[in-house]
Amino acid sequence: MMRIHCFVLALLVAVPVCAQSTAEIDAYYPDLQTLYQDLHRNPELAFQEVQTAAKLAARLKAYGYEVTTGVGRTGIVGLLKNGAGPTVMLRTELDALPVAEKTGAPFASTVVTKNLAGATVPVMHACGHDLHMTAVDGTARWMAEHRAQWHGTLMIVGQPAEETIGGAEAMLKDGLFTRFPKPDYAIALHDDDTMPAGTIGYHAGPFRAISVSPTLTMYGRGGHGAMPFNTVDPVVLAARTVMALQTIVSRENDPMDPVVLTIGSIHGGTQANIIPDEVTLGLNVRTYSDETQQRVLAAVMRIAKAEAEAAGAPRDPTMTMPGGGHVVVNDPALTRRVAAALQKALGPQQVIEMPAKMTSEDFAEYGRAGVPALLLHIGAVSPAKLAVAKRTGVPVPAPHSPEWLPDLEPTLKAAIRGETVALLDLFSASR
Repeated sequence: MMRIHCFVLALLVAVPVCAQSTAEIDAYYPDLQTLYQDLHRNPELAFQEVQTAAKLAARLKAYGYEVTTGVGRTGIVGLLKNGAGPTVMLRTELDALPVAEKTGAPFASTVVTKNLAGATVPVMHACGHDLHMTAVDGTARWMAEHRAQWHGTLMIVGQPAEETIGGAEAMLKDGLFTRFPKPDYAIALHDDDTMPAGTIGYHAGPFRAISVSPTLTMYGRGGHGAMPFNTVDPVVLAARTVMALQTIVSRENDPMDPVVLTIGSIHGGTQANIIPDEVTLGLNVRTYSDETQQRVLAAVMRIAKAEAEAAGAPRDPTMTMPGGGHVVVNDPALTRRVAAALQKALGPQQVIEMPAKMTSEDFAEYGRAGVPALLLHIGAVSPAKLAVAKRTGVPVPAPHSPEWLPDLEPTLKAAIRGETVALLDLFSASR
């Protein structure tokens, strides 16, 4: 009888915690919705997130966190120390994209600014970082208000420049894991266009690809548009090169070794009747290994040089290579542990295994720094829209689209519940 009484008592204690979490997150929602719309309306580009960081820092301080700003240029770190126990890091990104918004939302961004290169560009939270920040804010508040349920140190990281694959490295170089406690675990959550709003996806092992964005310059000999026979037209040369590069993936690569090669920008010339001297192509190459990446880049140069020679170009093309990222590897043991906790709390239908993706994330750097790390995804599209997309074959807008706008309420509430469940499990005794 005593054992039964203890079991029933444990159930009675456990159920209100979950119910209370849902009710409190519901109560948070109006304030969080206002925060989300403010962040969405006022986006900032990589390493320019001054106001964004200040807003989050002020809120974390109000919840009782020790906040340090300017980490990795514009990043923030908030520490909530709550006795002996593990240190768990929860990361959100701060930056937006140079995209002109086309969602039609009443809080849509109309921001136009100069990027770090001095070019004037529109700005939009086209990847959901505003949602991520809002969710982390709600989670940080809930954890601060329920310190009796956990022990350890919660480390909230607001990271700049995820979109340019530089912010995580900048924070680490600025002492993220030396000036502050090195976490025992690091987790993050990213919105997703392939799952219904509120569904959490997990994937153990390699999960997000390496991304590198070289610039390829094709050279010609400029002249009058009326006399192309006196020129070597780099626009035509670039167009032929763009088409030829498609054969790298379709004809040179093993389909079991995933590669994506995208030409995302092409620039050349000043007006229609002038043939320019050169054209630049902005490439994006995504792979799951350094070896495959190097093979693809070598093929790019081989094809570009051959096209230049065929056109009689005055010089070979050149390629500038910015630094790239690394594969996001979700620690298998940590993934299994957190997935089990989420499925127990939210239900197996709400927490599902998902495939790896070719998108990239510099969250990889934290795992490479020796911390077991886990990047989760959360569906952000209404089930009705996904059903229409399946029926018609027309995909829904996805991150980096000017029409990307998450289904806020169910996505945000599920994100906060998921993050709090994961944190509470990781602050419990090791299993």
